Amino acid sequence: MTCPDEDFGKGTAAQALIWEDREDDAMHITVLTVPDCPNAPVAMERITLALGGRAAEVEAVEVSSHEQATQVGMTGSPTVLIDGVDPFGVPGAPASVSCRLYRGPDGRAEGAPSVDDLRRALDLVQATTDCDCPPAGAAGRAGGGRLAPVGGGLRAVQQAVLRHFAATGRAPAAKKLEPAAIRHGRTVTDVLTELAAEDFLTLDADGHIRAAYPFSAVPTAHRVRLPGGVEVWSMCAVDALGIPHMLGTDAVITSTDPVTGEPVTVTFTGGKMTWEPSTTVVYIGQRRSCTGPAADVACGALNFFTGPGSAQTWGEQHPDFSGKAVGQDAAEALGRAVFGSLLAEPPAP
Repeated sequence: MTCPDEDFGKGTAAQALIWEDREDDAMHITVLTVPDCPNAPVAMERITLALGGRAAEVEAVEVSSHEQATQVGMTGSPTVLIDGVDPFGVPGAPASVSCRLYRGPDGRAEGAPSVDDLRRALDLVQATTDCDCPPAGAAGRAGGGRLAPVGGGLRAVQQAVLRHFAATGRAPAAKKLEPAAIRHGRTVTDVLTELAAEDFLTLDADGHIRAAYPFSAVPTAHRVRLPGGVEVWSMCAVDALGIPHMLGTDAVITSTDPVTGEPVTVTFTGGKMTWEPSTTVVYIGQRRSCTGPAADVACGALNFFTGPGSAQTWGEQHPDFSGKAVGQDAAEALGRAVFGSLLAEPPAP
């Protein structure tokens, strides 16, 4: 998980006016577009597919001047706002009435967000709506989740790290990552340092990988057993739920309710998750300060609980965190949204 910069994703006052008058709790989605934008209908169609029947108010708003674009926060046509927030927005991007390009998990540019990226953004908004940090930015990096950029060897090294964790249950030594870094004309140390600075992974004092979301190199409360007997630690409950989606494999997640000490087991088989006990929920939240890497800000809060009661007790015992307990479907959707695309292949050169 990611806690975005404090000002990232907080819609402008004009954006708030677009959706603040709604009368129910349904999401409000606004597509800001210049007149006759050819990509506006594409965006609307993909939003419908991404919603998959979820309740939402969807409207298109035409913007014809730079002044209007500044007022409503349009940084290119089309711009999609979910509850007044642009989940694909880049901090500092200027207002614009020009065409806007979006990059999907495979790095290819299109004139509208992909269905998968829109679905991810919607899942994140639903699951984090009561958190103090801007909810639409929970996946971070302009809606791209935790998938590192292709440039500079970042994605190649990140994916090499993740695959090594999945194959061995351990973090790779630097020499294992050298081929991926050298192909991009960089040293492993430089790439790992940049990945850590951007919070795709964390390093210890000696520069060794301590965590690469969703995996942890040190024991945590959340253990994931993969086919073939490989076992890995995950950084938090949401990370654990994302691992089988990221790897496209069956898995068994074991954890413990931090209040009651009771065990929790989630079995992922054939694309379906079975939870034991059936009353299990997941607390979604982060520290109220919302500053620092996700390992410090959020991972301590994202836990499995055997029921809403123990989740509420934990929240009362930890007033420095904000958040809420969510149901199983929402928790799984969040894990899938954040981590499902991490091993997507970059486009061919």
